[in-house]
Amino acid sequence: MNQLSDHIYDTVQRALKEDIGTGDLTAWLISDDKALNATVVSRESAVICGIRWFEQCFLALAPQTAITWFIGDGDRVQPGQILCEIHGNARALLTAERSALNFLQLLSSVATQTRLFVDAIADTRAIIVDTRKTLPGLRLAQKYAVACGGGTNHRLGLYDGILIKENHIIAAGGIARALDKARDVVPPGVFIQIEVESLQELREALIAGAEMVLLDNFTYDQLTDAVMFSGDQPGKRVILEASGNITLDNVRQVAATGVDRISIGSLTKNIQAVDLSMRFMEHDESINLEQS
Repeated sequence: MNQLSDHIYDTVQRALKEDIGTGDLTAWLISDDKALNATVVSRESAVICGIRWFEQCFLALAPQTAITWFIGDGDRVQPGQILCEIHGNARALLTAERSALNFLQLLSSVATQTRLFVDAIADTRAIIVDTRKTLPGLRLAQKYAVACGGGTNHRLGLYDGILIKENHIIAAGGIARALDKARDVVPPGVFIQIEVESLQELREALIAGAEMVLLDNFTYDQLTDAVMFSGDQPGKRVILEASGNITLDNVRQVAATGVDRISIGSLTKNIQAVDLSMRFMEHDESINLEQS
């Protein structure tokens, strides 16, 4: 959790600096001791994620800001549902509003999309996993959102798992050599996965002792054959992951082939922000926040 807390602090600081720059000029129209109340409302069905990022945007500018939540990360909401109530310094609320909503809308989009895929294959053996196709600087945040949507995180980066792809295989001199080299250099507890593009390459990988295989752009029939073939191998069962051009329209058919994992890059790279609105309420009198 320390890594996530540090990530939240750092990303919020960068977002506020990017938006505020040398100062929020429009905020100077409002008295510095005026308080405002606001609510955040969802305009569509969604799975909410990003509460801590949202809060940090306001608290970074005004630590006395009070936020009362009616939902939690991972909860489903409906159109018109109030997510939270906010009370705090008017300048701070207005200055932080956009950055806070940007985090909440983006991460809720990832969680919502993930939940759609997870629900689509709910009664199969497969799980939905993410990829490294994330927005620069927001990988940990987006992977947290995938988990909130019921998905499973793949490796966080190049440092905590080995995925041997086509170019690695070519550079290493073949599938067997690439796997042998990986076993020589891998630290304890780090998984080794190899990508294959045909059933013949799958056979080579299994003969070379692969325990985790990524099946790239296989047809449904090829996926079914791969599951049957790997199941016939003696010893430890091989984990098979399907990847490539997987959508909500075909993910259930992919899962029905019997694969263990389905990786989907669009969870984190194709973002359509959830429609959320922050509504301010009329407040006639100025309030000294230090006394409220």
